[in-house]
Amino acid sequence: MNYVIIGNSAAAIGCVEALRSSDPAGIITLISSEPHHTYSRPLISYLLQGKTDEERMKYRPDDFYQTNHVCAKLGCTVTKIDAKNQKVMTDSGETIAYSKLLIATGSRPFVPPMEGLETVKKQFHFMTLDDAKALEKALGPDQKVLIVGAGLIGLKCAEGILHRVQSVHVVDLADRILPSILDAEAAPRVQKHLEEAGVSFTLGASVKKFKANEAHLTNGEKVPFDIVVLAVGVRPNVELAKEAGCAVGRGIVVDENSKTTVANIYAAGDCTETVNAATGKTQVMALLPNAYLQGEAAGRAMTGGRDGFSTAIPENAIGFFGLHLITAGNYEGEADLVEDTETCYKKLFVKDGRLVGYMLIGDVHRAGIYTDLIRKKTPLASLDYDMLRKEPQLLAFSRTARDAMLAKSH
Repeated sequence: MNYVIIGNSAAAIGCVEALRSSDPAGIITLISSEPHHTYSRPLISYLLQGKTDEERMKYRPDDFYQTNHVCAKLGCTVTKIDAKNQKVMTDSGETIAYSKLLIATGSRPFVPPMEGLETVKKQFHFMTLDDAKALEKALGPDQKVLIVGAGLIGLKCAEGILHRVQSVHVVDLADRILPSILDAEAAPRVQKHLEEAGVSFTLGASVKKFKANEAHLTNGEKVPFDIVVLAVGVRPNVELAKEAGCAVGRGIVVDENSKTTVANIYAAGDCTETVNAATGKTQVMALLPNAYLQGEAAGRAMTGGRDGFSTAIPENAIGFFGLHLITAGNYEGEADLVEDTETCYKKLFVKDGRLVGYMLIGDVHRAGIYTDLIRKKTPLASLDYDMLRKEPQLLAFSRTARDAMLAKSH
């Protein structure tokens, strides 16, 4: 078997490991536009903070490709997929045949039209290691940085560079920070913490135009800057799949085994759209844990297995200047505010007798128990919910359930 994988991040690595567990002899060729050994993208902000280095950012050891007998073509870009003849073409003119193909092309920054953006010399994105290294070269103690976007990428960038520049100002059209994962009650708590650290915000406004080293906002405000970081959002890289005939919505359409609509082509990770297990709705969930599990499911399916991945949910575990927060699921159910103190915020969401989502800020101890309840759609009537809502703990489960969970963890 000739397995070809386009990509080198979490989904690709999950696929390699699943392939090798089932097929020790098959040929695996991994092709990635990035020239780097596989690394963990969420760590790029910590690289700029000096809390990690490129060596410790590696997602797998140096000998990963060698140990798994992977032919890794790094710094090489696939330009076309010939689905009929089962081949891929690269920018170097090489043609590589495949028996099974995984598309794990990830996503790219979305840049909305902004007047005068083309005149901004020091503009950057913050998604890849090369993005972080390019930004790092421009940083300096006299530099004022404007970040357009108050989502996860923009705020992690703010954390990563704040101590290295004169100022960081974040602008977002939404009325609150982290609008995709925090509600109107939780977001101000995190914003206050960031402001106390030194980050300033303008919310409910967008950049109307850039003029010289000044951003003119839609609310009339003018923000001076030396550096602009664009972190408005991302878009799945679906072009290769679409040209190959795969069905594409917002992302590449796949089933629970990561199969696309074209024979022998699979897809996983940020470039796909999948079913949210908490809602039953299809959406793009660009999250590392889901990407790895999706890639793993693809690898199993590519070797004939049928143990798919059908429990994908939105889940975010992040921290800003020592404040930790974890969110998961969705917030469509009845809100149950459990705790709202100076140091901790906890809100659970219940629908049809099941936990469907939660937000934890501050104390995130054992949050995985809540996540597991959402993924498995566990009826709350089957456990001691009053005990569990106050603190996620195994004692809230029946003895049989506890024994099963402990056995699985070992």
